[in-house]
Amino acid sequence: MTQPIVTKKQLIEILTQWQQQKINNEQLQDWMVTHFDPPETLIGEDEPELIQEAMHVIMNEYELAKLDKFKPEGYQYAMQFLQCTEDNFVQVRQQFIHQGFSD
Repeated sequence: MTQPIVTKKQLIEILTQWQQQKINNEQLQDWMVTHFDPPETLIGEDEPELIQEAMHVIMNEYELAKLDKFKPEGYQYAMQFLQCTEDNFVQVRQQFIHQGFSD
């Protein structure tokens, strides 16, 4: 039996569907819960460790945040986070977490 895998491409696709309003906040969160919660799921297995970490943070935040706290700007911050480097990881993580959601 193979382990379920979430790829960076899949994560970008679901976030893009949300940004284009093809799915709503609840559907985005449901996808995150379904794909992030199972402990056997491999997240970004073929990606560098930094990108795997970014994927974990993004999925975790969208899984746990209250639906009315999602901000449209979160999409752009998530996309920047998925392109992070060692030099800007902390900065883009902070932007995603603090500016992608309302307080």
